[in-house]
Amino acid sequence: MDATKDQVTAFLKEWTAAERAADATALEDLLTDDFVGVGPLGFTLTRADWLDRHRTGDLTYDTFDVDEVDIRAHGDAAVVVARHTAAGNYRGHPIPESVRATLVVTNDEGISRLAGIHFSFIAGTPGAPPLPGPPPGAAPAPSPEEAGS
Repeated sequence: MDATKDQVTAFLKEWTAAERAADATALEDLLTDDFVGVGPLGFTLTRADWLDRHRTGDLTYDTFDVDEVDIRAHGDAAVVVARHTAAGNYRGHPIPESVRATLVVTNDEGISRLAGIHFSFIAGTPGAPPLPGPPPGAAPAPSPEEAGS
């Protein structure tokens, strides 16, 4: 298990460096052919879509990292849950500063590749949608019975 964690940790370091540098050539080797990325709003990106964001310059990062990493090995794959922090923009719009990420990292004959990633907003962080319900300290909304009387 420690060897798997070490291998995945090394892979994550290589992958984050390639993402930060917008190195589409390196990322080609780090993503599986059937890679899929799921954004925090539910959209999906194929491997080609993911790479094209970097090739076109539509996505740029000033910073890109993962921390709070939890690695769980399952046969020839590992499931990684981490916090992804970044500063950058997509087509001139700022990206969320912090999201939770679930990554599936495969190991094919000793070569690690990213098969999928799913991002989810972390409530209350910059760039995340507001929490549902009244703002903290606000009076609760009247019940339907109270509103009708």
